[in-house]
Amino acid sequence: MTEHAITLQIPDNRLMGALLGEYDQHLRKIEEAFPAAQVTVRGNEVHLSGPDAEAARTTFEELVLLAESGQRLDHRTLDTTIDMVRADERPSSILTHEILRAERGRVIRPKSSGQKRYVEAIENNVVTFGIGPAGTGKSWLAVATAVAALQAGLVERIILTRPAVEAGERLGFLPGDLMAKVDPYLRPLYDALGDMAGTDGVERLMSNRTVEVAPLAFMRGRTLNSSFIILDEAQNTTSEQMKMFLTRIGHGSKAVVTGDITQVDVATGRSGLSGLEPILGGIEGVCFVWLTKRDVVRHRIVQEIVDAYETAADNAQLAEDSL
Repeated sequence: MTEHAITLQIPDNRLMGALLGEYDQHLRKIEEAFPAAQVTVRGNEVHLSGPDAEAARTTFEELVLLAESGQRLDHRTLDTTIDMVRADERPSSILTHEILRAERGRVIRPKSSGQKRYVEAIENNVVTFGIGPAGTGKSWLAVATAVAALQAGLVERIILTRPAVEAGERLGFLPGDLMAKVDPYLRPLYDALGDMAGTDGVERLMSNRTVEVAPLAFMRGRTLNSSFIILDEAQNTTSEQMKMFLTRIGHGSKAVVTGDITQVDVATGRSGLSGLEPILGGIEGVCFVWLTKRDVVRHRIVQEIVDAYETAADNAQLAEDSL
């Protein structure tokens, strides 16, 4: 790569402090990420040279844009920015996409290019399938987009549903009425909704039936108009359940189907989510978004776990092919 000498002028001292981080921790992280860039800071100027100078410059420029848009430049934002620059992506066009202002003014935004594609697909299609591993924000972003649609008056209610894969004999042994029995299956959706609207807000929305949380079996025979419907953990549906769900969609409604086809708990092992794209992918208003390990935004260890499982699966396949 050609040697470059670049000088960046940072607008003000406060921005400079955010860029460099406490005790220059951010600066050292950028130097580690781009070891072939020589970085020198003098006042409000950053001087760059070396083969990695262009990548380092892009990182600094993107961080400036993020800070100017109100983003907090913490370790997670810095790591994400570096990863995106390495992938030739622009964090300022991804991390500033506002989905929702949630409880206490917290802004919900996508954290990766895959997540942004997913959110835009939901906004622009009637039915969106979000498929990917744990930690990619499939359910959380779907709920955030649903709450945003409700606040904007685009829908009149939100319906959250999941298949209760234990809906046979074992469910019958649990105490309480039917809703108490299925509550453990629906708890992740309650939690996501609580993140967006707060505990009091969730109780109010549910008491006036603006938000309904129910097992998938409750959808049979209904036509859901003016609703934002989320089917979570869809890999645990049967083909019949998936068809039943998709044919519930009424006028003015939008549906999001999320799942991870590597975690199928259906007794037969045949998921209603698998193999759908060749069947439905050509229908206007239906979109499939495949998220990957690059879109994992939970703790770093989650991505490493996903990597380990993928490696093990690949090795097992190689061993099987060699027999």
